[in-house]
Amino acid sequence: MQVFLQTLVGGLSLGAVYALVALGFALVYRTMGLVNFAHADVLMVGAYVASTFTMTEHLPFAAAAAAAIVVTALIGLVIERMLRPLEGKDFDLMLIGTIGFGIVLEALATLVWGATGRAVPSPVQTAPLHLLGASIPSYDLVVTAVALVAMVALSLFLERTRRGVAMQAVAMDYDAATAVGINVGRSNAIAFAIGAGLAALAGALVGPLLYVSPTMGGSIGIDGFAAAILGGFGSIPGAVVGGVVIGLISSFSAGHFHGYSDLVTFTVFAVLVMIRPTGLFGERTVVRA
Repeated sequence: MQVFLQTLVGGLSLGAVYALVALGFALVYRTMGLVNFAHADVLMVGAYVASTFTMTEHLPFAAAAAAAIVVTALIGLVIERMLRPLEGKDFDLMLIGTIGFGIVLEALATLVWGATGRAVPSPVQTAPLHLLGASIPSYDLVVTAVALVAMVALSLFLERTRRGVAMQAVAMDYDAATAVGINVGRSNAIAFAIGAGLAALAGALVGPLLYVSPTMGGSIGIDGFAAAILGGFGSIPGAVVGGVVIGLISSFSAGHFHGYSDLVTFTVFAVLVMIRPTGLFGERTVVRA
């Protein structure tokens, strides 16, 4: 029972991180119909920025995470603005462009922070929580709680604000949204900025759990991408559920299969996608003429 609880909590915290990554993928895809392949490297930059402000400038973890979100949101705006001239002209070049931005970000991170990476200390120094004989790290609970708050905030933004409703209108029908006067370019820019901010938050949260390095975005990005596909690419609820499912599968497979956890995780993922090709909640993307 103790091992089960510890594995469950660890899986939920990891799943919360994957859900944040998947939400960033989903938000851009449902608004623009574009898979942002630079997303994982934006997460890596967010992890580095947050760890730098925490370890070098000695800022509180919350302030460092906020700074990382601001920096990566600006990166997201820059990426969207540079891709905007290609929208409606050559979509394949837009996809290639996001890959190129990812390569550039990884190279810049290596130049700025080096290739060796760094271990980030946990910002929560309180004793583990003891529940039913299990010792649960306090930071795992913090990660889950922060990610949950971010997901609720995103949901409220999309459902309760004019800008959020406008973004959903763009996602439902691009041409109709343009016809009624919605600034599609602005909606796309906001989607990129929010997606990048979510990636930075995920990077900041996962930094103390994993080793921060220029290549960390690859592994986390793949799991987040898988979570987005599993939930239904472009679906906001699907991204959350997919992230939690991938996190739980990874956690329990690591506990039982050790070095083969990735193999087990993606085997289960492949089976689920074969059963439900459009994902658990179905694919959601912008409708274009």
